[in-house]
Amino acid sequence: MEITMTTDEHKSRTARSYKLILLFAMVSMTMMFAGLTSAFVVSKSRADWLKDFQLPTAFFYSTVAIIGCSVTFHLAKKAIQKDNQKSTTIFLLSTLALGILFVVLQFAGFGQIVSNGYYFTGSESSITTTFLYIVTVVHLAHLAGGLISLLIIIYNHFKQKYNSTQTLGIELGAMYWHFLDFLWVYLFLFLYFFK
Repeated sequence: MEITMTTDEHKSRTARSYKLILLFAMVSMTMMFAGLTSAFVVSKSRADWLKDFQLPTAFFYSTVAIIGCSVTFHLAKKAIQKDNQKSTTIFLLSTLALGILFVVLQFAGFGQIVSNGYYFTGSESSITTTFLYIVTVVHLAHLAGGLISLLIIIYNHFKQKYNSTQTLGIELGAMYWHFLDFLWVYLFLFLYFFK
């Protein structure tokens, strides 16, 4: 007995499969950052832990930038669901600009840390700044994946591959960016309050 599937059923199953794969990836990333933040908490009891270390102001601004990324990506998803190609383009390009701004501000924050006399590696480094560096660089690596996927989404959008009936790429991208946003806000608050 042969079971046939309609095109809509196939698209629905494919979408569920891709979303589930992305969900598993996000859970594994969450576990990795949970391990890093747990190590951070354990290391706080070390005698050489910096008690008076302050996060750079650029990290505050980068937090605003990445929250903006989530907002603009959400608006892009809503716009494509209404077949509003022009608004979708504006919101996707805004997300890209804010994502790049986030990266620039992260590196500006690293510069502020170094200008305050703290180093990430070498004999003049501390365990506090090394942990901060590792956590933010690992997040930046995941963000690089988000930027690459966003560039692919923008390319596909310009090729007219998305419309109100075909939004899967934008939906997956929005899911991942919301995850990156939530992850950075969690890390930022963790680093801010767990000095």
